[in-house]
Order: sequence, then C-alpha cells, then structure tokens
Amino acid sequence: MHPFSWLYVRMLLWAGHPRAPWYLGTLSFAESSFFPIPPDVMLAPMSLARPQRAMWYATVTTLASVAGGVLGYFIGYFALALVEPWIQTAGQYDAYQQARDWFADWGFWVVLLAGFSPIPYKVFTIAAGAMGVGLLPFIVASLVGRGSRFYAVAGLVSWGGPKVEPLLRAWIDRLGWATVALLVFGYVIYQVL
Repeated sequence: MHPFSWLYVRMLLWAGHPRAPWYLGTLSFAESSFFPIPPDVMLAPMSLARPQRAMWYATVTTLASVAGGVLGYFIGYFALALVEPWIQTAGQYDAYQQARDWFADWGFWVVLLAGFSPIPYKVFTIAAGAMGVGLLPFIVASLVGRGSRFYAVAGLVSWGGPKVEPLLRAWIDRLGWATVALLVFGYVIYQVL
C-alpha cells in the first residue's frame, strides 16, 4: 500500500498547474478551520517543483492559513454550540477540551505553538474563539507560528532542491507511515496521561 507515494506524485503534478497557488491557498484556508489535510502535503512538492517560488508559496500558505484560522476563531466565538456536536463526532472533543485548558493557562503561547506543531490547528482556532482570546494576539501568534512552520518547510525543500527529490520519492511512504505512527503514539500517550 503506497498512499503517500500516490499523493506525492499527484501534488507534483498539481504544482505545475497555473492555478496551483490558488489550490494551495484554498487547502490552507480550509485546513485551519474544518478540513483534515495539512497544506504541507501540497507546499512541499510545489516548493520542490519550483524552488524559486518556494517563499511565495510559503507566504500564500501562511496568509490563507491565518485567514482560515480567523474563520475557526469566529466559529468558536459565535457558533460553538452548533459545532460542538461535530467536534465530538470527529473524535476531537478531548483535544478541544485540552486546548481550552491550555488556553486558560498559557493563552497567546498556545496559539503560537499550535501554529507550528502537527496538532490539528483547527482545534486551537475554535478553542481560541470559544475562550475569548483577543483577536489581535490570536492573529499575531498565528502569523508567527504558522509562518515559521511553512517557511521552514518551503525553505528546507527548496534548499535541497532536485538533489533530494529521488531520496524523498524513495522514502515518502516510510516517512508518511512513520508520521501516522508518531501521531497515534502521541495520542495514546496523551490519553494515558
């Protein structure tokens, strides 16, 4: 089974499409408030296919992601009662509750770290709105956290360039499954603690 290889090849093909930045922006926006696939899966191949545009792609990803995060914030602020059943059905309620607890303790810093981490960002955007975190600090923390992550991904991939493409292609499935295993392991540890 090679789903990550298939996705990687598909993203490389899309990276050459004239509307690729629009697709990337749409994916980035949606992921920050409701969609489960992170934009890194499109940002990395696009940066690899066109290294001279990598920083532009990181900018598009960051701005669209923060805009989607603001939507998630408003969902939490104005419509939590409507989306709370969906959060439970999606199996994200425990993560949402943990995010609320973290906001109570650390506020701004939670958004900053969530923007950079592989934890679903949408959980934090909705929780930030529900907890009434200030909108301006939320946006600043999102820009720094998400920007750090996306510029790092684009920079590293474009820096390695075509030299790393065969290596990445050979290891993409192992890296993908290792990431899934780490997320499952992290979830299990989180449940035990």
